[in-house]
Amino acid sequence: MTDQSRIDAQISFLTEADKLKSILRATTLCDRSRRENSGEHSWHIALYAFVLAEHAVKPVKIDRVIKMLLIHDLVEIDAGDVPIHGDHDPVEQAAAEQLAADRIFGLLPDDQAQDFRALWDEFEAAESDDAVFAKSIDRVQPVISNLESGGDSWTDYNVTAQELESRVGSKVRRGAPSIWANLRHRIDAWFAQN
Repeated sequence: MTDQSRIDAQISFLTEADKLKSILRATTLCDRSRRENSGEHSWHIALYAFVLAEHAVKPVKIDRVIKMLLIHDLVEIDAGDVPIHGDHDPVEQAAAEQLAADRIFGLLPDDQAQDFRALWDEFEAAESDDAVFAKSIDRVQPVISNLESGGDSWTDYNVTAQELESRVGSKVRRGAPSIWANLRHRIDAWFAQN
């Protein structure tokens, strides 16, 4: 591959990644002005990880965590965003995301395509310390957005405290238990009032 064709492939991937800004999520911005898009979410959770890394249950390589978080939702360009509290077929969604990962990461030069795909697969498997923490941060950001916005998407999806605990809390506790413990009083107060 020539330098020119390598750069062309990388720019093609980056141009495709711009489409993530058009994927709207269920979560609103903290100020309730509008729904967040997946590009904003990816940036925000990368910042969350950078700021909150000291609270990981085990030491993490923050550069790897940030890379995972920057690419983890690129599959939504093809597969769409599926809210964690929404009604969907997880097997169908996983298959759609696998195909999306093949296509989107396949735009890159082979070495980068393999590296990015391996990092995405690691995030999805959530077995390494880096991926466990990355998954926990991916789950905690929408919780904080809901707490700040008055529970907008929790209300929209009729989320119960038990659902939040099983679908979100267990994952956050796995990678960052002190963060979940810190949020519990606010979460409990919100559910007590709503």
